[in-house]
Amino acid sequence: MAVKILPRPVRTAAVPARAPRRRRGPGTWLRGGGLSTLVFLLPLLLVFGFFSWGPIIQSVVMSVQETNLVTAAKFVGFDNFIAVFADPLLWTAVRNTLWFALLALLLGYPIPLVAAVLISEVRKRRGLFAALAYLPVVIPPVVAVLLWKFFFDAGPHGVFNTILGAVGLGPAQWLQDADSAMPSLVLEATWAAAGGTMIIYLAALAAVPPELYEAAEIDGASVWRKVWHVTLPNLRNVLLVMFILQIIGTAQVFLEPFLFTGGGPAHATTTVLLLIYDYAFADSLGGDYGKATALSLLLAAVLAVFSAVYFRVTRSWSTS
Repeated sequence: MAVKILPRPVRTAAVPARAPRRRRGPGTWLRGGGLSTLVFLLPLLLVFGFFSWGPIIQSVVMSVQETNLVTAAKFVGFDNFIAVFADPLLWTAVRNTLWFALLALLLGYPIPLVAAVLISEVRKRRGLFAALAYLPVVIPPVVAVLLWKFFFDAGPHGVFNTILGAVGLGPAQWLQDADSAMPSLVLEATWAAAGGTMIIYLAALAAVPPELYEAAEIDGASVWRKVWHVTLPNLRNVLLVMFILQIIGTAQVFLEPFLFTGGGPAHATTTVLLLIYDYAFADSLGGDYGKATALSLLLAAVLAVFSAVYFRVTRSWSTS
């Protein structure tokens, strides 16, 4: 007679019931030292609110006023925003700003990364090369623009035109031609800002584990494959952050068009920030600060929405 063996019951440990979380009320917050923390933070919050949020609130108020900071302000509602949108120069400024941002991305985004990778591969005098690459950042911006104005001199003795003349090419109207003015500004802006971005990339490269490069070398990977499969994946978060920072920075370009061309020729380099400046300071007796703040708020809103969408879209890229 066959004996039927029943399966042995599996014993499971009893899971203790989870105690309900106690809700933190005002009394719990006070007993936990919340009041003393607030007292210590209060001066910092007041200073931050006065110098940071205060001007923002004042800008919102001025955007619905007709004011030149000389005569009494008058409430006009959304008339300033309507006047800004009705200005045909606005869309020229927006187009020029987008054109500047695109050129700056094509030229200024990869150059610091390439320079950082090349310097990180140098065995000797790495610090010297990094210091030389960072040197343009140390030069005051106004001095840099005056220096590049000499480079862009349209005469035959300008630096760049002298180089063109050495190869048999005629002098170019760098800043006087509507087609070449904006690329010329982008060239100077890239030279002036690439060093700071390169230092950030060098710091990020120093955090990449060297074992990954050693393993890639053992596998016979070339320099390009090491950059593609080791360097770029480890710099992904930094690259994403630097991309949005560059977009925000180029959307607020002001110094180069203001000092180089004043927005010319024929408004070919008039940007949104330069238009804001013209609204506010075009009249020596007091400009239209209402329109200037209205356009400033519109620019801030567009950049805020773009940043939110960008971080939403790239969230999975930065965590994968």
